[in-house]
Amino acid sequence: MSDNFERYYQQIRSRQKRDTVLWSLLLISLYLSAGYVAEFNLFTVWQSLPHFFDYLAETLPVLHWQQLFADVRTQGSLAYWGYRLPIQLPLIWETLQLALAATLCAVGIASVLAFLAAANTGMPATLRFAIRALVAFLRTMPELAWAVMFVMAFGIGMIPGFLALTLHTIGSLTKLFYEALESASDKPVRGLAACGGSQLQRMRFAFWPQVKPIFLSYSFMRFEVNFRSSTILGLVGAGGIGQELMTNIKLDRYDQVSITLLLIILVVSLLDTLSGQLRRRIVEGAGQ
Repeated sequence: MSDNFERYYQQIRSRQKRDTVLWSLLLISLYLSAGYVAEFNLFTVWQSLPHFFDYLAETLPVLHWQQLFADVRTQGSLAYWGYRLPIQLPLIWETLQLALAATLCAVGIASVLAFLAAANTGMPATLRFAIRALVAFLRTMPELAWAVMFVMAFGIGMIPGFLALTLHTIGSLTKLFYEALESASDKPVRGLAACGGSQLQRMRFAFWPQVKPIFLSYSFMRFEVNFRSSTILGLVGAGGIGQELMTNIKLDRYDQVSITLLLIILVVSLLDTLSGQLRRRIVEGAGQ
């Protein structure tokens, strides 16, 4: 008996090793093929890497300890480095408002579409297919592509950024939401149906209590993503702090590039921390 088990175990082990080697060779082949098609060259990257650090060095401000806390007219002071803060701070606030407005609008629309697109809510198959095809198209188009299209249509400003973020967020959140609905337990649904509950009542009292924490968690996560995306959209004229960053890069104002990036990093880090705490509190509170 033990000999048969040992022989069977060795067969399984040899098969696993063979599969591991074959899959590894396949993945390496795909990686090398993709690198060849994309003209990716590690040697070129290694040669060009110092230029990247040269640019970073250019963006570092020149600060002098003796004049560090001097006024805005003194070179080498913090005030001289941050002389554009009165312009940049309102732009950061504008970017936050853009991300929040787009997220709130998208969450409301995506919540409704998710109930219509989920396979277990009793909606007609043609309606489900149409909504899923629509949201697949919305999330397939990158925010940057949407922003370029809307900038050409509406001009430079916040409206293109808002529309681009909203459409892409609707596409992403609808998929996440209807997958959460489809993974919900059907026992409360069947219980309400047995009691004569309508379709709307089943959605309201059977599905919604189960998926509400998941919907909120995904919404907070998407708010973080939208703030980061809104800084990129500013590069194509969609408003916010990204537009200030692009202007500084074009005008070779290296010190202002660094302080703009520092502001973005600080706000993103703070936003990640706060939204993560809220998300955990909501999920854990719902679990209790």
